Formats: sequence, C-alpha cells, structure tokens
Amino acid sequence: MGMPDIRSLIPHADPMVLLDRVISVDENSLVAEVRIREDSVFCNPDGVGAWVGIEYMAQAIGAWAGYSAQLRGEAVKLGFLLGTRRYECTRPLFALGSVLRVHVQRLFQNENGLGSFECSIDDEEGRVTSATVTVFQPPNVDDFFQGSSE
Repeated sequence: MGMPDIRSLIPHADPMVLLDRVISVDENSLVAEVRIREDSVFCNPDGVGAWVGIEYMAQAIGAWAGYSAQLRGEAVKLGFLLGTRRYECTRPLFALGSVLRVHVQRLFQNENGLGSFECSIDDEEGRVTSATVTVFQPPNVDDFFQGSSE
C-alpha cells in the first residue's frame, strides 16, 4: 500500500503545502520529506532559513492528524501551532538542493485537542533540527472561532 498524498492530509492549498510527500506513518508518528528547490516557499538564493523548520514540523504534525482522522472516517480538520520548546538547529539555513526528512512523534494528546510532539529534521548529513512542538486541534473549529464552550 502506498503512502497518502500529503495534500489530502493537511488543510492547506498550494503554495503553502511546504512538504513534498509522506515517507512513513503509523498511529503515533509520521516522517515526511521536502526537497529545497529554487521555487520553494521562503527560498532565497542560498536556501530556506532554518526558522522555517518549525513550519515543516507543524505541517508534518498536521499530516499525521489528517491521516489519523481519515483512519477514523473523519474529515481533515484545521489545527494550530501553539509553540515550541528547545527549537535547536545546527545551521542558519537549509541549503538549496538538500532533501530534508521531517520526523514527528506524538508524546501526548488530550481529548480537548491539546497535543505535544517530539520533532526533528534530518538531511543527508544527519540531524539538523530538533524541538518539542505543542499543537491544538479543537473538536469543532467553527465553534472554537465563535467562542462556544461546548
């Protein structure tokens, strides 16, 4: 069985789908891939700033959540990046032409939608970035925006 199309797992439209494909996924983790190209969003002549790594991680978490929702027969839902702890990166940018593997591993997820993931990004040389990322996916986004407390 092939991996699902990343675009079917996150509620983004091009050009803001930053990841290229899902490499592997299971009930607690996902690995995605992105190649840094001249036409990559946020790319300058040398590559993509390492600060974009947090968005790569957030989209990989979103893809994991979308995959989990599809397994339950539910629609893919919007989620929110709340923050990160210890975002560490060994370089200032992801070089043009590099291929990144974005790893996300669920640490916990509450019924209220709050979750935490251990994340990392590797390239051809090894580990480049690591962080613990906190996310929130309300059960009903429309109610959340309307201020419903149900």
